[in-house]
Amino acid sequence: METVIWIFRDVRDPRDFNARHDLAAMLFITLAATLCGAKSCVDVADFAAAHESELAEIVDLRHGPPSHDCFSRLFRLLDPEELAKALARFAAVLREGLGLGPAKGVVAVDGKRLRRGYERGRSHMPPLMVSVWDAETRLSLATQSAPDGDEVGATLAVLKNVILKGCTVAADALHCHPRMAAQVRERGAHYALKLKGNHGPLFTCAQAAFAAADAGGKLASYVQEDDDHDRLERRRASVIAKPADAPAFPDLAAIGRIEVERQANGKLAKSVHYVVLSKRLSPRRMLEVTRTYWSVENQLHWRLDVVFNEDDARTRKNFGPQNLAVVRRMALDILRSHPDQRSVGRKMKLAAWKKEFFYELFAHMQ
Repeated sequence: METVIWIFRDVRDPRDFNARHDLAAMLFITLAATLCGAKSCVDVADFAAAHESELAEIVDLRHGPPSHDCFSRLFRLLDPEELAKALARFAAVLREGLGLGPAKGVVAVDGKRLRRGYERGRSHMPPLMVSVWDAETRLSLATQSAPDGDEVGATLAVLKNVILKGCTVAADALHCHPRMAAQVRERGAHYALKLKGNHGPLFTCAQAAFAAADAGGKLASYVQEDDDHDRLERRRASVIAKPADAPAFPDLAAIGRIEVERQANGKLAKSVHYVVLSKRLSPRRMLEVTRTYWSVENQLHWRLDVVFNEDDARTRKNFGPQNLAVVRRMALDILRSHPDQRSVGRKMKLAAWKKEFFYELFAHMQ
């Protein structure tokens, strides 16, 4: 706990000099309440009031527990970049406590809308958070709010502060552009970026190159089949070297193709996906990388929505939605990293019901 509080002490306080409640204490209480199921600033204030005596042994509560207005005001004013930096420091400390070094496998980058976090009149533009996710350990590496929905700009900014050497950075077609590829390579990593028609010349070149390879009849491939949930899915992966006539793209080495056939309810659906690669991979490895990328949706974003109810969070004013989103990611990492085999949701309930388990969540980080 002391480590987390120490991390929070480095966050710049946006409030006036006469603020009564300690910033680090308020941030810690918010994290503790979120671990126990709090969804809003009202919940956090209720948690603080209900556990005042226990919390006073950990943090400074000389003025009593803060009200929900105090929590709401703090998160409205706090610069999201300050909490994002705290998350990065927290991630480094957590990995060190777990005996993990820097990420080495697939690092997934994806944006997530805070769907109910919009201010009045801006329902068409809810706040957007960019997540940088270690798919191997299933822990967050960093997050960044995207002002005005600029996911590309936020992604380029957040990747500057993440250790990526030796990783493979995977992202969807929005990030298939030269600036992203160049930055990933400058950071000592390789990229696997989904390619769609938004990058027209390269997409057309990939289609033509694979058509020629198919016609030659010597294209190696790897086939994977899944048969569950009353659905049969067959994926065929192939990789070719960079075509000689490929448009300029930083360090492009190969292009992958994944052909998908999905049969469910008596209906057959087919689709084709392309991936640009800075390192030529085997068809099997290319398929593994692209499949692993989706863990950012299934293991991070899905849990934030289902367990933490992030999509339904009604905090809307100023920076409130973005700051509470960062706290949720910290809470999820703490819950996930604990070795207990219960689900994240069950761990959250146990933290609320059993004080000893709540303390264990923090002790395990040391």
